[in-house]
Amino acid sequence: MNKEEIIEKLKPIVKPFVKDEEAFNSINEKTHFITDLNINSANLVDIVLDVEEAFDIEIDNESMEKMLDLENTIAIIQTKLAGK
Repeated sequence: MNKEEIIEKLKPIVKPFVKDEEAFNSINEKTHFITDLNINSANLVDIVLDVEEAFDIEIDNESMEKMLDLENTIAIIQTKLAGK
């Protein structure tokens, strides 16, 4: 699964928690969940759980702590998918 496909699959997962619509509309690999999209840290846990379900992967705590921006999130998803 390439980066664009992952981003497209992440958008509906992230959208309900976004506080900055304008930033969401220009979402890209460098987008940071907290500083750019104004998503609070409690909602990040919800996003991780939804990502696990959507991609049928398991994300450990160490990986979860790194999922603060799209770039790291994509890399973690790709690694987990490759390990299946």
